Amino acid sequence: MKGSLKNKQVFIGYLFAVTATAIWSGNFIIARGLNESIPPVSLAFWRWVVAVIVFLPFALKSLIKEWNSIKKHFLFLSIVSILGITIFNTLIYFAGQTTTAINLSLISITFPIFIIIISRLFLKEVITFNKIIGVVIVIIGVVLLITKGNIAGLFQIEFSVGDFWMLLASLIFAIYSILLKYKPKELSLLAFQLITFIIGLFFLLPFYIWEYTTSPLLEFNNLTISSILYVGIFASLIAFVLWNESIVHVGPTKAGLIYYTLPLFSGILAFVFLKEEITRVHLYSLLLIIAGILLAIYSPKKIK
Repeated sequence: MKGSLKNKQVFIGYLFAVTATAIWSGNFIIARGLNESIPPVSLAFWRWVVAVIVFLPFALKSLIKEWNSIKKHFLFLSIVSILGITIFNTLIYFAGQTTTAINLSLISITFPIFIIIISRLFLKEVITFNKIIGVVIVIIGVVLLITKGNIAGLFQIEFSVGDFWMLLASLIFAIYSILLKYKPKELSLLAFQLITFIIGLFFLLPFYIWEYTTSPLLEFNNLTISSILYVGIFASLIAFVLWNESIVHVGPTKAGLIYYTLPLFSGILAFVFLKEEITRVHLYSLLLIIAGILLAIYSPKKIK
């Protein structure tokens, strides 16, 4: 009976992780598909407006109760909010202006490599041999993707600026993820998430005002409204809840492995909705990136 219950919990955990990853993959489709309809900062701004409004009834009580702790750790919360809310997703939408949804999703899963490098440089964590080889393989995969397979002509080709924006976003997300390890223990997850949404939105407001005054106005129609609701409710809230529940059931390492299927979902969605071509280069890049990351995070069990 216990074994059956445990298997059921594991299945639910993986199901939640897959669902969250599939939802997040849609964010890259919207970033690319609406690159001419919604300015990048406006999409990010309205995404977090929706997220705050929807999340407020569930987390407001916790936020008020823990307000003293929030004030105590306001500097840390501000840094985390700027990185994870203000900058990270906005860079994704900027990247979507000039590169494909498939490239966005493939490059996005390089963030664990940045975590390894940053942890070594600043936290003095040991980099094992398999991590070094894994990093090299991932880099080859990313270069193969960006150069469209023409590695020999690396210094002669023109790179898409969107690919660089996405790499920068991955670096930002890595820093953000490392900082989350230092989340104040007295802050509940509900209060922490809501206050970072609010602070991140506050720092995003001046850039939204600037874009509003310098770019064509955002036209609210059925497509733009439904897209904003999707990234605000599904990608920002539902996926977050599912992801955290999956970690409870199967643990962060196993749930993290599911995240690396994101390019598969994005590739399928991009092929169906955006008519983007899936080439052998994309498949080879995906295999190299996933193989490199799996090797980098592999930790052999010690023989007792």
